[in-house]
Amino acid sequence: MMSLFQAAPGTVVAQLELPPISRFTLALFCGASGDHNPVHVDLDFARAAGHKDVFAQGMLVMAYLGRLLPRPDSSVRVESFTCRFLTVTQVGDSLRCMARLAGREEIEDRLRVTLALESRTADGVLRATGRAIVIAR
Repeated sequence: MMSLFQAAPGTVVAQLELPPISRFTLALFCGASGDHNPVHVDLDFARAAGHKDVFAQGMLVMAYLGRLLPRPDSSVRVESFTCRFLTVTQVGDSLRCMARLAGREEIEDRLRVTLALESRTADGVLRATGRAIVIAR
């Protein structure tokens, strides 16, 4: 984890490429998250709501971004994590998630870094952005 705290601003510190979003993934996430909105798993319901197909839960995309963050342990703590959803993530989208070091500061003898997060489709369409603040203990 020291590389995160030693990296220069602008450096990509974590990346994640995911397989295409499947209907099965959406159904599993419904059960795991408790988000049983039928627009994510019922094609007829999604079409009646004006969508061409079911689509990913926003929190699934945020969960993928969360996988870029260091796991809290005795040396690091995630202070905050936010996400902004920009466009709908469709069934079949393959997401590429990235964390870039946006800034670093020292507060009370501890290093604090800000990470800029983003999720894009394989063809570059930005689906979500986020920010996380991580503190070295």
